[in-house]
Amino acid sequence: MSFPGLVPDPTTVLMSGRALEEFLAAAVGEYQLITPSSPLPCFALLLGTTEGATHYVERVAFGRNARTSDPGARQEFAESIVPRFGPAYENEVRGWWIDSRDLLRTSREAEAAGLEILGSIHMHPDWHRIGPPMERQFVLSERPTPMDQHVFANTGWPINVVCYLERRGGAIYHALAAWTPPDDPTGQCTALPLRVRTHAPADA
Repeated sequence: MSFPGLVPDPTTVLMSGRALEEFLAAAVGEYQLITPSSPLPCFALLLGTTEGATHYVERVAFGRNARTSDPGARQEFAESIVPRFGPAYENEVRGWWIDSRDLLRTSREAEAAGLEILGSIHMHPDWHRIGPPMERQFVLSERPTPMDQHVFANTGWPINVVCYLERRGGAIYHALAAWTPPDDPTGQCTALPLRVRTHAPADA
């Protein structure tokens, strides 16, 4: 039943705080190992359910990076990504391509648990501070890069979360944003409302 004057709820991402904490622990670990020549990535799959216009993210699942070992990944980077987004992506540490075996395993485990793969989450570091001097004009954030938009369009997953990490005064801070994929690899992503479930200290 609809009521005149009521605006339907927008598509929204509701994320488990514990799932986010698990990703942040891995992302901070990788962030602390980054050097100007090694922009180490951190990537995970988002597992959960969808009810109406709401995506519920309950878990994250990690996998191996097949960026250098998967023939399809090597071809995609050589023929599409490097020519389009620049020689920086020739660096084999940069970029992520989840191992197809891990993707299949995660899909089966999610299905057994009554969940599905909803999308992905990955880290952006404050590259304008810790990257090589010639790249410090590129300021990353929780917004997708043109390369991200290309990848999001190709995967077609409904949720893509970008987690930005930066060091300020000896502490590491993060910001999050969720995005739908563009309609095609040349389009723009659309921001989704993202809420993280709050757990009281005594919650099980």
